[in-house]
Amino acid sequence: MGRRPSVFVRPVTVDEGRKLHRITRTAKNPAKLRRAFVVLMSAQGQTVKDITTLMRVGEDHVRDVIHAFNERGFDALDPKWSGGHPKTISDQVREHICLIARTSPAGWRITAFSAWSLSKLADHLIKQRTTAAISRETLRRILREGKVSWKTTTTWKASTDPEFIAKMHRILALYDTPPADGRVICVDEFGPLNLMPRKGKAWGPVRRPRRLRATYNRTSGARHMLAALDPATGKLYYRIRLRKRWREFLDLLKSLRSRWPGEKLYVVVDNFSPHKHANVRAWATGHQVERVFLPTYGSRLNWIEAEFAALRYFALNGTDHRSHDERNAAIAAYIRWRNAALNRRPTSALTHPSAPGRITRPRLRDEPLAGRPGSGLVRRTCATPGARCPGVSAWYGGGTGIRPCPGRRGASPPVPPRAAG
Repeated sequence: MGRRPSVFVRPVTVDEGRKLHRITRTAKNPAKLRRAFVVLMSAQGQTVKDITTLMRVGEDHVRDVIHAFNERGFDALDPKWSGGHPKTISDQVREHICLIARTSPAGWRITAFSAWSLSKLADHLIKQRTTAAISRETLRRILREGKVSWKTTTTWKASTDPEFIAKMHRILALYDTPPADGRVICVDEFGPLNLMPRKGKAWGPVRRPRRLRATYNRTSGARHMLAALDPATGKLYYRIRLRKRWREFLDLLKSLRSRWPGEKLYVVVDNFSPHKHANVRAWATGHQVERVFLPTYGSRLNWIEAEFAALRYFALNGTDHRSHDERNAAIAAYIRWRNAALNRRPTSALTHPSAPGRITRPRLRDEPLAGRPGSGLVRRTCATPGARCPGVSAWYGGGTGIRPCPGRRGASPPVPPRAAG
């Protein structure tokens, strides 16, 4: 009798490998845990015979688990319990129940409520004669098996700019390949800055959260922050003013012009009316300042937005400043810290601001801007494209929490950045 051929699982991606490791650590069902170990050991190159010896299971069981994983993926790890009475609700009816759950009650001419609860959905199914009877627990299980879960609604606003693609490519080209004759600057306004308690998160005793006042009066007015981000160095420059008119914006442009004399400035701004004022346009034309406008509803393309998120998270959330000077001092301290943190990074080959392929990637973490000089974050083409590589051209870097290319041999799973605060 000839030797039976060896059986192995299909190539496992980095994300799938991380998921298998998580299952082997957290699975409470012994059958699922055993199957996950079989798949993980096979992915590491161990033969069926080796797995059988280590796991104390039969070879047929190991082969069945491997074949099932190759066909159905992670669903094959869940045990399929047999026995019990047959299903009283057919698969077709279950699919119909999931379809109804994804609809709105208004679609069934029900105006008393805007969303289904389990009890209301069960009553509706019985009234529509979809099923004779169904309990809330059975309905919950059907929805879970059909991958229908209770979701929070979110909003999304698509850009209505007819030149969205052209403007987006223009801005991304400035980020990817900074012009040799000038410097790219991201400018935006942050605010209004009111004197009010701001919710936030902080470490504290169990069941004793930090308390903030619930009532307040806005009697001290508001302030506005005008800021500029230099992607070449990652540094942030700002000023706080009473208003954010074209005069304040023009003063900021003049300060940027004096900071980098002799270079053409490519200023990335949104479509706020002071940015398009006639006086601003006339001054910019005569002083080598080109305003690069974002597409409508495309503020996410401005990298300074991520820095504003970090500023709000680290310097403002969880505070209750009683004066503008106190709040301005907190903002100034944070920006001094983040700008000084850039200078403490080790140097690398990518130290010149105009290095080809250089990129900065804002991230909400202790290091507010990853990918500046010393981070080693570059845009490059993967040397081993294929099924294990997420894309031929992608962003990878070392030492910044950004995962290495999974197509490289010996690449380790990504390590997420540690939570800040």
